[in-house]
Amino acid sequence: MTDSKNQQMLDRLADAAREGRVSRRSFMNYSMAAGVTASAATGLWATAAKAEPQRGGTFRIAQHDGNSGDTHDPGIYESNAEILLAHTFRAFLTQINTDGTLGADVATEWSATPDASEWTFKLNPKATFHSGGKVTAEDVVASMNFHRGEDTTSAAKALLGSVTDIVADDENTVTFKLDAGNADLPWLMTDYHLVILPRNEDGTANWQSGDGCGPYVLDSWEPGVNASLSRFDGWHGEGAYFDAIQVTFINDPNARQTALVTGDADATSLLENKTMGLLERQPDVTVINIPSAQAITMPMFCDTAPFDNVDVRKALKLSMDRNELVEKISFGAATVGNDFHHSPAMPYYPKDIEQTEYDPDQAKSLLKKAGAENLSVSFSVADSITAGAVDLAILYAEQAKAAGIDIKVLREPSDGYYSDVWLKKPWCMVVWGARPTPDVMYSLAYKDDAAWNESHWQNEEFNKLLLQAKAELDDTLRAEMYRDMAILAKDDGGTIIPFFPNFVYGIRTNVGTTGEYAASWHMDGYRAASRWWFKS
Repeated sequence: MTDSKNQQMLDRLADAAREGRVSRRSFMNYSMAAGVTASAATGLWATAAKAEPQRGGTFRIAQHDGNSGDTHDPGIYESNAEILLAHTFRAFLTQINTDGTLGADVATEWSATPDASEWTFKLNPKATFHSGGKVTAEDVVASMNFHRGEDTTSAAKALLGSVTDIVADDENTVTFKLDAGNADLPWLMTDYHLVILPRNEDGTANWQSGDGCGPYVLDSWEPGVNASLSRFDGWHGEGAYFDAIQVTFINDPNARQTALVTGDADATSLLENKTMGLLERQPDVTVINIPSAQAITMPMFCDTAPFDNVDVRKALKLSMDRNELVEKISFGAATVGNDFHHSPAMPYYPKDIEQTEYDPDQAKSLLKKAGAENLSVSFSVADSITAGAVDLAILYAEQAKAAGIDIKVLREPSDGYYSDVWLKKPWCMVVWGARPTPDVMYSLAYKDDAAWNESHWQNEEFNKLLLQAKAELDDTLRAEMYRDMAILAKDDGGTIIPFFPNFVYGIRTNVGTTGEYAASWHMDGYRAASRWWFKS
């Protein structure tokens, strides 16, 4: 390439960086392809993309998965609407940074004993609740104990199952004591249930008031309709450039997309992949497409016929053409799944496990062995689960016909899907947000006693390995254990994972960003409100 062409390419890259249309990683790769050294590319990125954030304005978000039953109770958070709000008006001990590393939130530093069985967190002395009270170690103890004990109803109970005690050492220091080592504990603190709440006088956590210590104050909230928030000037973190946040919950994907194109919203979550190409040609819109560890799962109750037969489960896995689903439903914006809940975006990913391919003849053979020929089963799905969710179910049903399987697709209402269908009906579709480590994901949804063990799968060897891996500090040995667990889940488990979808969402071009986006949730790990700004 000539020098002039290289310069033209660099100029275009700089423009894209300023407008937030290219990630730092892509910027570096393209710059070096044009002959720029790594150090020079880093400098170019710093000058091109690090535009100074501006304060002011009302940031309007069109958000999917809002429900009339959404709640302040963090123990039963389920919807994307709740998770967005949790990251906007509440705070956590730690957070996932835009580059995927672990960063500080209410805790400024943390350390462990050599065997990782005891973790100490130092709190930011500037952290305060919106009601005016200082965030103390006692508040952290109450917040975490809300998810512990026999009587808790929290879905995060399993995450803290190895914690034997939580102690306030002084006003700004709290120590977690565990029954065994857990190298992932600081990562666990990013889980969306584990928000920091004010403590009542009796030592319990006050979640009912809606008080928080996050970047914005929740001024009003009508679940399933809208929410209004204003900047909390006493926030302990950096950012929160917008004066106010206005969230409108729109479950219809076309209406959400129209709001972005017409300028009625500054950002929208979960764009339809099938219109991604058209949107990318809109001059005022930037589409953000981020590979992630979020997953589409299809859990089958392993204790309910016909799914209690492992050959039936295998036949249903073999009846799916995953490549066709990625191509026609995700339009390439996804990674093919292999029925273990461990994406390439997570650490310790096992690369050498054989991929389950579409094989209707083998599926037929397994069904004959199980005495389940001409299998007919119902499968529940809702539009709000993910872009193209119903189309995905219908296409899978078509694929399965070649194996003699009749899948009856039940289109359920979006509102209330996670309270009325998930964990209640024996086979349905679910979307899981990205989790930072395989331990977190397996502990939440595959451990024998997990509240969200959505397939009711029980495997003694898997659970034994899960406990061993949690405490293993040797990364090589730990990776081997996760590989063994993945094989067990693939061959015996009750969950089909067609793919790991990318996060695809959109912003107006007048919205400023850092150019890097956390891959933990939509909208920059649902921290867009505190990390983004309006350009001047």
